[in-house]
This record gives sequence, structure tokens and C-alpha cells, in this order.
Amino acid sequence: MSLNQQLTIRNFLADAPNQSTLDYQQVWQAMQTFTRERDTNTVDEIWLLEHTSVFTLGKAADESHVLNAGDIPLVRVDRGGQVTYHGPGQIMLYLLANLTRRNLGVRELVERLEQSVIALLASYGIQAKGDRKAPGVYVDNKKIAALGLRISRGCSYHGLCLNLDFDASPFLGINPCGYADLEITQMHNHISHLPSKRIIATQLAGELAKQLGYSEITGSDAVAVFDV
Repeated sequence: MSLNQQLTIRNFLADAPNQSTLDYQQVWQAMQTFTRERDTNTVDEIWLLEHTSVFTLGKAADESHVLNAGDIPLVRVDRGGQVTYHGPGQIMLYLLANLTRRNLGVRELVERLEQSVIALLASYGIQAKGDRKAPGVYVDNKKIAALGLRISRGCSYHGLCLNLDFDASPFLGINPCGYADLEITQMHNHISHLPSKRIIATQLAGELAKQLGYSEITGSDAVAVFDV
């Protein structure tokens, strides 16, 4: 089987509130290490998780878009984009893929990430769309998923954040993604019965695997620390 068809999905989510939240910087450092140490035979991976509360700024982000961080940590990272918030109740999907091996450009990767979210939401009767000028996924012009990527040595890390069922009030302290008038929404607002976060995350990873053409998929559950 070709390496381009192989994918490992690591699911760090637990259904109990706050039981699976992971420190942002710990995960970021693990992604950097994985990308730095991988070689041409390393199988691509998806990591599914949620973070403790944090604001993150892209490497060239304007700090003026942070209006009032309060007691939430603010971390400048190496992805593209402006400022956003991550916290419990959001699903993070991090894609660690060899784009050179897949002959996949960044623009096409962004579109496939967006399409994976759009397809997932459609399966729940939620109509969504992407925006070429402002990457992400929108429902009724409100942002439901944000994207941010880093490409190093032809390999990607970071990925997307899907708003599931969370306290959105921290977004009042920033101009989300650099837009003062951007409203935020979440799946909880659009369907009467929301499946568990593990179910949604597994479905989202499956949609992305389909978009990227992976056909040999293995899973690896973890609940506390990374084993990468």
C-alpha cells in the first residue's frame, strides 16, 4: 500500500467535560517535534483534541486585534492568520501531512480542510460555505470553523478548529481572525441533538481522510499525554 494512502488518527478526546483538555504549548511543541523528526517514510497523522482556554496569534498577527485578553493566556505561534480563541468544547483537528509526497499545494489543502467541515455539517442538515478571501467555514455568515497552517520542509502542521458546544464569550475580547464585526457560531446553535464530541471528531477526521484520498487508516486512542 502506498504511503500516500496511509493515515494514523490519534484521538485525545474524552466525552466528560474538561477531561481531555490539553495545554496549547505542549501540543504545539509536539507538532513541531513530529514534523522536525519525520522522514520520507513517516505515515501522516491527524490529531483530535481540545485545548484549555488560550488566545493564539499567528506569526505576523497584529496584537491590536486583542481587545481584552483578561486572564486567558496569549500565545504567539508559527501558523498563519490573526488572533483566535481555543477552549473546551471546540474540536481541534491537527493535520501532520507530507504535502510534497502528496503533491498538494497550500491553497488546495485549505479548500479540502474547508470541504471536510462543510460535508460534516451537511450531514447534520447545516448549510455552510467557505470564503476564499477569509479562509474558514461559515454558517449564515457566522464563523463556525477556523483554519491556520504552518508548512515546514514540505510538511503541514496546525489545522482547523470546529466550534461544537462551548462558551463563546472570550471572542468578545478579540477581533476574531482580525475582523471586528465577525460573529461566531457553533454546532450546538443549529441542531437540537448534538452527538458526543468523540463522534463528531471521528466523523470530521473521516471526511478529511476522504477529501485527501487516504484509504488505509489506523487509529490510536490516548487520554493524557502524547506518544509521538
